[in-house]
Amino acid sequence: MELQDLVKLFDHTYLKPYAAEADMEKLCREAKEYGFAMVAVNSVQTKRCAEFLKGSGVHVGAAVSFPLGQTTIGTKVFETEDAIENGADEIDYVVNLTELKGGNLAYIQEEMHRIVSVCRAHGIISKVIFENCFLTDEEKKALCRIALEERPDYIKTSTGFGTGGATLSDVKLMKEMVGDAVKVKAAGGIRDLDTCFAMAAAGAERIGTSASIAITEEFKNRRQ
Repeated sequence: MELQDLVKLFDHTYLKPYAAEADMEKLCREAKEYGFAMVAVNSVQTKRCAEFLKGSGVHVGAAVSFPLGQTTIGTKVFETEDAIENGADEIDYVVNLTELKGGNLAYIQEEMHRIVSVCRAHGIISKVIFENCFLTDEEKKALCRIALEERPDYIKTSTGFGTGGATLSDVKLMKEMVGDAVKVKAAGGIRDLDTCFAMAAAGAERIGTSASIAITEEFKNRRQ
Protein backbone atom coordinates (compact mmCIF):
# COMPACT_ATOMS: atom_id res chain seq x y z
CA MET A 1 0.00 0.00 0.00
CA GLU A 2 1.27 3.46 -0.90
CA LEU A 3 0.83 6.56 1.25
CA GLN A 4 -1.80 8.04 -1.06
CA ASP A 5 -3.84 4.85 -0.78
CA LEU A 6 -3.56 4.77 3.00
CA VAL A 7 -4.77 8.32 3.62
CA LYS A 8 -7.80 7.81 1.38
CA LEU A 9 -8.96 5.03 3.72
CA PHE A 10 -9.50 7.47 6.56
CA ASP A 11 -12.64 9.16 7.77
CA HIS A 12 -10.88 11.62 10.10
CA THR A 13 -13.15 11.72 13.12
CA TYR A 14 -14.16 14.16 15.85
CA LEU A 15 -17.56 13.29 17.30
CA LYS A 16 -17.28 14.58 20.86
CA PRO A 17 -20.43 16.36 22.04
CA TYR A 18 -18.47 19.39 23.25
CA ALA A 19 -16.67 20.06 19.95
CA ALA A 20 -15.84 23.75 19.57
CA GLU A 21 -15.31 25.75 16.40
CA ALA A 22 -11.55 25.58 16.97
CA ASP A 23 -11.74 21.78 17.11
CA MET A 24 -13.61 21.68 13.80
CA GLU A 25 -11.17 24.06 12.15
CA LYS A 26 -8.25 21.94 13.36
CA LEU A 27 -9.91 18.72 12.15
CA CYS A 28 -10.53 20.17 8.70
CA ARG A 29 -7.06 21.67 8.44
CA GLU A 30 -5.54 18.28 9.27
CA ALA A 31 -7.77 16.49 6.76
CA LYS A 32 -6.73 18.89 4.01
CA GLU A 33 -3.04 18.65 4.91
CA TYR A 34 -3.00 14.84 4.89
CA GLY A 35 -5.54 14.32 2.12
CA PHE A 36 -7.95 12.17 4.11
CA ALA A 37 -11.17 11.00 2.46
CA MET A 38 -13.56 12.67 4.86
CA VAL A 39 -14.11 14.39 8.18
CA ALA A 40 -16.70 12.61 10.34
CA VAL A 41 -18.63 15.03 12.54
CA ASN A 42 -21.95 15.40 14.31
CA SER A 43 -24.51 16.80 11.89
CA VAL A 44 -24.73 20.15 13.68
CA GLN A 45 -21.12 20.76 12.58
CA THR A 46 -21.80 20.06 8.89
CA LYS A 47 -22.16 23.62 7.63
CA ARG A 48 -19.10 24.84 9.50
CA CYS A 49 -16.93 22.02 8.14
CA ALA A 50 -18.27 22.43 4.61
CA GLU A 51 -17.17 26.04 4.72
CA PHE A 52 -13.71 25.11 6.04
CA LEU A 53 -13.26 22.40 3.39
CA LYS A 54 -14.77 24.12 0.36
CA GLY A 55 -12.78 23.29 -2.75
CA SER A 56 -10.40 20.93 -0.94
CA GLY A 57 -11.79 17.62 -2.21
CA VAL A 58 -12.16 16.36 1.36
CA HIS A 59 -15.71 15.22 2.06
CA VAL A 60 -17.85 16.21 5.01
CA GLY A 61 -19.58 13.25 6.66
CA ALA A 62 -22.56 13.88 8.94
CA ALA A 63 -23.42 11.36 11.65
CA VAL A 64 -27.21 10.98 11.73
CA SER A 65 -29.18 9.84 14.81
CA PHE A 66 -25.82 9.43 16.45
CA PRO A 67 -24.80 7.51 18.49
CA LEU A 68 -27.94 5.67 19.63
CA GLY A 69 -30.11 5.49 16.51
CA GLN A 70 -33.17 5.94 18.70
CA THR A 71 -35.13 8.43 16.64
CA THR A 72 -38.01 7.85 14.23
CA ILE A 73 -37.52 7.19 10.53
CA GLY A 74 -39.02 10.58 9.72
CA THR A 75 -36.59 12.30 12.09
CA LYS A 76 -33.64 10.48 10.54
CA VAL A 77 -34.77 11.38 7.04
CA PHE A 78 -35.16 15.04 8.02
CA GLU A 79 -31.72 15.09 9.65
CA THR A 80 -30.25 13.51 6.52
CA GLU A 81 -31.87 16.10 4.27
CA ASP A 82 -30.82 18.93 6.59
CA ALA A 83 -27.20 17.72 6.65
CA ILE A 84 -27.14 17.49 2.86
CA GLU A 85 -28.59 20.99 2.57
CA ASN A 86 -25.82 22.19 4.87
CA GLY A 87 -23.08 20.66 2.72
CA ALA A 88 -22.69 16.99 3.71
CA ASP A 89 -21.14 14.76 1.05
CA GLU A 90 -21.65 11.58 3.08
CA ILE A 91 -24.16 10.33 5.66
CA ASP A 92 -23.43 7.76 8.39
CA TYR A 93 -26.68 6.84 10.15
CA VAL A 94 -27.27 4.49 13.09
CA VAL A 95 -29.90 1.75 12.70
CA ASN A 96 -32.72 1.40 15.21
CA LEU A 97 -31.40 -1.43 17.38
CA THR A 98 -34.65 -1.72 19.33
CA GLU A 99 -36.60 -2.58 16.19
CA LEU A 100 -33.83 -4.87 14.92
CA LYS A 101 -33.60 -6.83 18.14
CA GLY A 102 -37.39 -7.02 18.26
CA GLY A 103 -37.32 -8.79 14.90
CA ASN A 104 -39.01 -5.94 13.04
CA LEU A 105 -36.94 -6.26 9.89
CA ALA A 106 -39.60 -4.54 7.77
CA TYR A 107 -39.05 -1.39 9.86
CA ILE A 108 -35.27 -1.64 9.44
CA GLN A 109 -35.65 -2.08 5.68
CA GLU A 110 -38.00 0.91 5.39
CA GLU A 111 -35.55 3.01 7.42
CA MET A 112 -32.62 2.00 5.23
CA HIS A 113 -34.63 2.41 2.02
CA ARG A 114 -35.75 5.92 2.85
CA ILE A 115 -32.37 7.22 4.00
CA VAL A 116 -30.42 5.59 1.19
CA SER A 117 -32.96 6.90 -1.34
CA VAL A 118 -32.49 10.47 -0.13
CA CYS A 119 -28.71 10.11 -0.37
CA ARG A 120 -28.90 8.53 -3.81
CA ALA A 121 -31.19 11.28 -5.11
CA HIS A 122 -28.60 13.89 -4.06
CA GLY A 123 -25.54 11.93 -5.21
CA ILE A 124 -24.44 11.53 -1.59
CA ILE A 125 -22.56 8.52 -0.14
CA SER A 126 -24.61 6.55 2.41
CA LYS A 127 -23.28 4.43 5.27
CA VAL A 128 -25.31 2.27 7.64
CA ILE A 129 -23.91 1.86 11.17
CA PHE A 130 -24.71 -1.55 12.67
CA GLU A 131 -23.21 -1.16 16.21
CA ASN A 132 -22.09 -4.79 16.19
CA CYS A 133 -21.11 -4.95 19.87
CA PHE A 134 -24.81 -5.19 20.69
CA LEU A 135 -25.75 -7.68 17.96
CA THR A 136 -25.71 -11.42 17.44
CA ASP A 137 -24.17 -12.81 14.27
CA GLU A 138 -27.66 -13.58 12.99
CA GLU A 139 -28.72 -9.97 13.51
CA LYS A 140 -25.60 -8.78 11.67
CA LYS A 141 -26.40 -11.14 8.81
CA ALA A 142 -30.00 -9.91 8.70
CA LEU A 143 -28.74 -6.33 8.33
CA CYS A 144 -26.35 -7.41 5.59
CA ARG A 145 -29.18 -9.09 3.68
CA ILE A 146 -31.25 -5.91 3.86
CA ALA A 147 -28.23 -3.92 2.69
CA LEU A 148 -27.90 -6.21 -0.32
CA GLU A 149 -31.44 -5.24 -1.27
CA GLU A 150 -31.22 -1.52 -0.52
CA ARG A 151 -27.59 -0.99 -1.59
CA PRO A 152 -26.16 1.71 0.65
CA ASP A 153 -22.61 2.55 -0.34
CA TYR A 154 -21.17 1.19 2.92
CA ILE A 155 -22.12 -0.85 5.95
CA LYS A 156 -20.21 0.12 9.06
CA THR A 157 -19.21 -1.83 12.15
CA SER A 158 -19.62 0.64 14.99
CA THR A 159 -20.15 4.17 16.26
CA GLY A 160 -17.14 4.05 18.55
CA PHE A 161 -19.47 4.96 21.41
CA GLY A 162 -20.73 1.44 22.20
CA THR A 163 -19.18 -1.19 24.44
CA GLY A 164 -16.86 -2.35 21.66
CA GLY A 165 -15.49 -1.22 18.32
CA ALA A 166 -14.47 -2.85 15.07
CA THR A 167 -13.28 -6.47 15.13
CA LEU A 168 -11.67 -8.47 12.36
CA SER A 169 -14.30 -11.18 12.71
CA ASP A 170 -17.09 -8.66 12.15
CA VAL A 171 -15.40 -7.09 9.13
CA LYS A 172 -14.88 -10.54 7.62
CA LEU A 173 -18.48 -11.57 8.30
CA MET A 174 -19.86 -8.38 6.74
CA LYS A 175 -17.59 -8.66 3.71
CA GLU A 176 -18.48 -12.30 3.19
CA MET A 177 -22.17 -11.43 3.32
CA VAL A 178 -22.16 -8.48 0.91
CA GLY A 179 -19.18 -9.26 -1.32
CA ASP A 180 -18.48 -6.42 -3.74
CA ALA A 181 -22.09 -5.20 -3.81
CA VAL A 182 -21.66 -2.97 -0.73
CA LYS A 183 -18.46 -1.67 0.81
CA VAL A 184 -17.47 -2.13 4.45
CA LYS A 185 -16.29 0.57 6.85
CA ALA A 186 -14.50 -0.37 10.08
CA ALA A 187 -14.71 2.11 12.95
CA GLY A 188 -14.09 2.12 16.67
CA GLY A 189 -10.83 1.41 18.45
CA ILE A 190 -8.53 1.48 15.40
CA ARG A 191 -5.47 3.34 16.61
CA ASP A 192 -2.35 1.77 15.04
CA LEU A 193 -1.03 0.82 11.62
CA ASP A 194 -1.08 -2.95 12.06
CA THR A 195 -4.75 -2.90 13.06
CA CYS A 196 -5.51 -0.64 10.11
CA PHE A 197 -3.74 -3.01 7.71
CA ALA A 198 -5.55 -6.00 9.20
CA MET A 199 -8.95 -4.33 8.78
CA ALA A 200 -8.16 -3.46 5.17
CA ALA A 201 -6.99 -7.01 4.47
CA ALA A 202 -10.24 -8.32 5.95
CA GLY A 203 -12.24 -6.20 3.50
CA ALA A 204 -12.66 -2.72 4.99
CA GLU A 205 -12.47 0.02 2.37
CA ARG A 206 -12.87 2.90 4.83
CA ILE A 207 -11.48 3.30 8.33
CA GLY A 208 -13.14 5.62 10.81
CA THR A 209 -10.68 6.80 13.43
CA SER A 210 -9.55 9.79 15.43
CA ALA A 211 -5.98 8.42 15.17
CA SER A 212 -5.63 9.04 11.42
CA ILE A 213 -2.59 11.26 11.81
CA ALA A 214 -0.79 8.95 14.24
CA ILE A 215 -1.37 5.98 11.92
CA THR A 216 -0.19 7.95 8.89
CA GLU A 217 2.96 9.08 10.68
CA GLU A 218 3.62 5.50 11.78
CA PHE A 219 3.38 4.47 8.13
CA LYS A 220 5.85 7.19 7.08
CA ASN A 221 8.30 6.20 9.83
CA ARG A 222 8.26 2.58 8.75
CA ARG A 223 9.06 3.62 5.19
CA GLN A 224 12.16 5.56 6.22
